[in-house]
Amino acid sequence: MNASQPVLALSGGVGGAKLAFGLYRILPPDTLTVVANTGDDFEHLGLSISPDLDTLLYTLSGQANSELGWGRQGETWTFMAALEKLGGQTWFRLGDGDLATHVERTRRLTAGESLSAVIDDFRRRCGIAARLLPMSDDRVRTRLDTDQGWLEFQDYFVRLRCEPRVRQLEFAGSQTAQPHRDFLTALGNPELRAVVICPSNPFISIDPILCIPGVREALRLCRAPVVAVSPIIGGKAVKGPTAKMMGELGLPVDAAAVARHYREFLDLYIADEADRDAVGELDIPTVLAPTLMLTLEDREALARIVLDAADRARR
Repeated sequence: MNASQPVLALSGGVGGAKLAFGLYRILPPDTLTVVANTGDDFEHLGLSISPDLDTLLYTLSGQANSELGWGRQGETWTFMAALEKLGGQTWFRLGDGDLATHVERTRRLTAGESLSAVIDDFRRRCGIAARLLPMSDDRVRTRLDTDQGWLEFQDYFVRLRCEPRVRQLEFAGSQTAQPHRDFLTALGNPELRAVVICPSNPFISIDPILCIPGVREALRLCRAPVVAVSPIIGGKAVKGPTAKMMGELGLPVDAAAVARHYREFLDLYIADEADRDAVGELDIPTVLAPTLMLTLEDREALARIVLDAADRARR
């Protein structure tokens, strides 16, 4: 397979960003396009915040905070300390460097720029050669029906630490949203090497992308192999509420359930070696591999496995 062929990745935040970075490291940098979930976006303290886009921005530029798993490396917290003394809301922590990203994004959005234009400029300034796209320039917001009523995503995820039981999800605004034009163009490119669904939460990180009209159909019609990497290892989520949410939604908490969730357009599934029994009866072609990404080498190795498997699937 020609290494200069483009690759498209769909990603949420931390877990997905790890594989996206692995792909970025092993590919010619300008061949990768990453489409980010923006259902997590919200307005806080008067600022427009895009958590998954920013995680990808910091990860791909080598600025990610490896200790916290979110935010920027070497962050300081003067703003939050001052805000706390004033009695302000501090449940969503904004580091001083991270704050600059939100302030500048908010200024430019208010002036009439699109989110995609702003993030494209940010990634250029951060030295990222890959394309980084929001799933849409239109507003889509993830909301959850829980045992504490309907909650906005960040209230559930950060303020309440995923403690409420989830009954269902909705993606407000998705019915009228349009996928970013370059997203659909990439899916329709006959030279596309692979579509990689990164190991992000299927329900709150990938489904918001899939719910935008036209995306599922484009994935079904895509000529390139669509490959998903399981976010479940040994019946547990590496990070976040994926396993808890699957149980609450009445799904088996295993890697096979994630594959079935993507069944309508999935050509190939990458599951961890620990889940051999769980995926044994899947009617979707499956490759077993080490999927836990603790080091940079792990990320690069998994990225190679994903692309090699996609290349074999295409022949």
